[in-house]
Amino acid sequence: MKKVVLLQLMIVILVITSCTVKKDILYLNDLKANDNTNFQWSDVVIQPNDILSVKITADDLLLAAPYNLNPSQQQSIQNTQLMLQGYLVSNDGKINLPILGEIEVKNLTFTQVESKIQGELISRQLLKNPIVVCRILNAKVTVLGEVRNPGTYTFYENNLTILQALGLAGDLNINGVRKNIKVIRLENNQQKIGEIDLTKKDWMKSPFYFIKPNDVIIVNPNTAKVKSAGIIGSAGTLLGTISVILSSFLIIRSL
Repeated sequence: MKKVVLLQLMIVILVITSCTVKKDILYLNDLKANDNTNFQWSDVVIQPNDILSVKITADDLLLAAPYNLNPSQQQSIQNTQLMLQGYLVSNDGKINLPILGEIEVKNLTFTQVESKIQGELISRQLLKNPIVVCRILNAKVTVLGEVRNPGTYTFYENNLTILQALGLAGDLNINGVRKNIKVIRLENNQQKIGEIDLTKKDWMKSPFYFIKPNDVIIVNPNTAKVKSAGIIGSAGTLLGTISVILSSFLIIRSL
């Protein structure tokens, strides 16, 4: 009987010690009031397969019209249709504009693309006082794992933080590991892997503080979640199962 009680006590201790502590759940544990952290704004650079919106205006709107969608259609056009009529960046990093032809835009920011196209229009004397506005139409981030609503989300901000991206997915579940958020990023034909610890403020200085288009964020499950996926299930289920077995053993033994 003493062995049975001792075994039950060990199981209870195991369950208690396996519980998640508070510091593993709370964000930014070491952040204090009025504690300022410097960061640098990050510009999105254009990559192959991006779909760009390029709008051009000038003193003479009729001359600028061939570079744009029909203004009367832009109010009712759907987002999917707009992407289909945008300028797709080819694998070699170029877009093909009316009259101007191919323009290389790979690894350029939106501002640099605008200046480049504007320079071409002025140098070729095609338009007078042209104004160019360039935006990406298919910027998206994919959030997977222990979040409330995993999926792929479109965003239009030039600077979207990882917290904002996780907010789009409904925040982390209680079983999400906050100390090891992985970010997969395709940059210059290389896959870069970043790791973020949301329980501390150090990640605010990381190059992964701002999300880039096509980033993938992965939130891994904690140990309790992984164990609950097994045959036995959660620690509570395991404890209940063992208690039933022990009770049955004692009843049979007493007969």
